[in-house]
Amino acid sequence: MDIDTTTVKEKIRIYIVQSSHADADKIKDESLIFKEGFFDSMGFIMLITFLEEEFGIKTVDSDLIEENFESINAISEFIQRKSQN
Repeated sequence: MDIDTTTVKEKIRIYIVQSSHADADKIKDESLIFKEGFFDSMGFIMLITFLEEEFGIKTVDSDLIEENFESINAISEFIQRKSQN
């Protein structure tokens, strides 16, 4: 499945803003969403659920590393990889 990167990033950004109640202007593609305090561990679980439902992917334990979810860019790349499998 080919997924438009811009659309993926926008959906992720909207989700983060709505879930964290953060100012949309503060969340950039490269923002470190956990280190900058937008999400905590519960937010992470909810993010995974959102990604699986929204993009039709399935995460496994080995996917649950910081590099896959640290920013909108990282999440988008992760979704692209998972959707190609």
